[in-house]
Amino acid sequence: MRLTISHTTRYRYDTPLDHGLQRLRLTPRSGPSQTVRRWDVETDGAIREAEYDDHFGNRIILLNVDPASRALEIRVEGEVDTIDRTGVLGPHRGHLPLWVYRRETALTAPGAGIARLAAGFADHDGNDLSLLHALSAKVADTVEYRAGSTSVTTTAEGALENGAGVCQDQTHIFVAAARALGFPARYVSGYLMMNDRVDQDAGHAWAEGHVAGLGWVGFDISNRMCPDDRYVRVATGLDYREAAPIAGLSFGAAGESLDVEIKVQQQNQTQSQTQSQS
Repeated sequence: MRLTISHTTRYRYDTPLDHGLQRLRLTPRSGPSQTVRRWDVETDGAIREAEYDDHFGNRIILLNVDPASRALEIRVEGEVDTIDRTGVLGPHRGHLPLWVYRRETALTAPGAGIARLAAGFADHDGNDLSLLHALSAKVADTVEYRAGSTSVTTTAEGALENGAGVCQDQTHIFVAAARALGFPARYVSGYLMMNDRVDQDAGHAWAEGHVAGLGWVGFDISNRMCPDDRYVRVATGLDYREAAPIAGLSFGAAGESLDVEIKVQQQNQTQSQTQSQS
């Protein structure tokens, strides 16, 4: 499937910033489940200072916000060909050893609730893949998807105690419990083409767990499924903070407003090929 993605983020400041920095993880890489045909990241109101790959293999763009500007706009446009691998990405690649993905973070550190959740699968009667599927279903059953019920600083333990959250929280809980059970697990940020609409309020997040003999396998807890050809992987990390699409710091007394527009849709391949040849 060929997906076209348009993602615009606008920051507006009531007075110019003294200083501002932004770290972008907005560039997908080609891999087992996708081939990036075209991808452009453009900005107004900032200078691109550096571009590099981090230790997880994410493409990073560092921006220095123009101190004279009262607005910053980040625009992403691209096309990605995807295939349905029923969530299976295959063997681990990259410079980091698998044991790194068993590490706790501030957002995924297990407390009493995560420990109880994981303990319920200690005697699971099945293979590792079926265990992770069962864990995914249990998190979805236990933590209701409820927009606005948490924030980007909410921990896995906090969301589990709350009994509600968004895809970020459900992913953190799954990752924390999977690690408690001995599985390498990671957080994935990206895009999902919805069946009922093109315009979206935000990007998407899901988890990946490593299964011996299969490699990395994706689990979208919020939608109770493994990622298929409607998904585009953009960044991975141990938690949200290490895979966040945009993260930054600002200095000064300026007030800030944020507006995000995302469109994800299937592209007619014949039309796309015709346009690229014209």
